[in-house]
Amino acid sequence: MDLKSKFRHVMDFPKEGIDFIDITTVLQDKEAFHYAMDCLIEKTKEKACDIIVGPESRGFIFGASIAYTLNKGFVPIRKKGKLPYETIQATYELEYGTDILEMHVDAVRPGQKVVIVDDLLATGGTTRSNIELVEKVGGVVTGIIYLVELEFLKGREKLKGYDVASIVRF
Repeated sequence: MDLKSKFRHVMDFPKEGIDFIDITTVLQDKEAFHYAMDCLIEKTKEKACDIIVGPESRGFIFGASIAYTLNKGFVPIRKKGKLPYETIQATYELEYGTDILEMHVDAVRPGQKVVIVDDLLATGGTTRSNIELVEKVGGVVTGIIYLVELEFLKGREKLKGYDVASIVRF
């Protein structure tokens, strides 16, 4: 399947000059969604993994589905203040400031092998904070998998030393 053709481009969103890659068209097309999930699952199977981590919010869609299919646990990473138990934090840069992500302090055990799954690799900032959280509690990141990679933003450069895979590249 030509999965790349299934994405919608929304120009000037969220601000002028941005070509936003919309994944909702893939999600609502049952054949495209099934194919995308199959590809993500196959990439995840290639990694040594005890648990799947997915950042808010689209990482939940893919990560939880993959975890269920592969009989793994799932760990959500959320924006500050959204998790009910004791958390650890990582700060990351946005175009116009900073934000904070959190993970439960006991979500990943020391030595656990972790695959991070998300919808899109842009600059790599969010993923760096995900890695920081996992490694802060002793987890080992064995793979990072994206549905989409925006190669021109060079996000992989921030992820050197990690096993990064993507299904579709723009």
